[in-house]
Amino acid sequence: MDDAIPAGDVTDGESGPRVGLFVTCLVDLFRPIVGFSAVRLLEWAGCRVEVPGSQTCCGQPAYNSGDRADAADIARQVIAAFDGFDYVVAPSGSCAGMLREHYPALLAHDADWAPRAHHLARRTHELISFLVDVRGMGGVDGIRYDGTVTYHDSCSGLRELGVKAQPRQLLDTVGGLELRELPGAEICCGFGGTFCVKYPDISNKMVGDKARDIVATGADTMLAGDMGCLLNMAGKLSRDGAEVRVRHVAEVLAGMLDEPPIGQSRRS
Repeated sequence: MDDAIPAGDVTDGESGPRVGLFVTCLVDLFRPIVGFSAVRLLEWAGCRVEVPGSQTCCGQPAYNSGDRADAADIARQVIAAFDGFDYVVAPSGSCAGMLREHYPALLAHDADWAPRAHHLARRTHELISFLVDVRGMGGVDGIRYDGTVTYHDSCSGLRELGVKAQPRQLLDTVGGLELRELPGAEICCGFGGTFCVKYPDISNKMVGDKARDIVATGADTMLAGDMGCLLNMAGKLSRDGAEVRVRHVAEVLAGMLDEPPIGQSRRS
């Protein structure tokens, strides 16, 4: 798959924009292959990709728990780590939304950091949206996925960043892939970051409803663009005994399928 070239109007990576990849905590700790898939896709789109070693969590857990002071400190560190890049791209609508939508408000009263927060926000994009909307990627050539898939639209990616049509556009160009739309694809899976910890019974009911809808499509694979959602849904599907593979959409688009589906071991 290394020779696959994306369709669309792209430029040579040596002269393309300099992109800082915001890897995200969940990708780093649970699914590094998503980060490698993101790099491959961005390079196909003509970008020069770097992964700043000083990056940390986006601060969303602290922010959602009401700890604005620590969230602001984390935001400053992230802003400094990604200073100088043409774009900042994350394979997660949730984390991208934090940088783009919430940092400016979080640091609004800090005269030194407010302009830098706005500058980062203007340069930040979710991965698939960036590929389609900014880099003009029309599809992926030479990539196959022989199976039926369904797709869950994460809350942050859809509502904060408008990521809906873009992943479907690219998936439509993957050879052998059949997309079956998920009823209630825009309904929350119940993860919600700290929500699933604070309200486990409600969260379990929500992900249970989502799992039943996934199985009802008859798809053999569940895709989404946020690791939190994917881990939550994969866990519930596994506990229910459902034989549905779960992957990040970037893995399929990049043709990087050597790792077992999320929640499965190599022996599965």
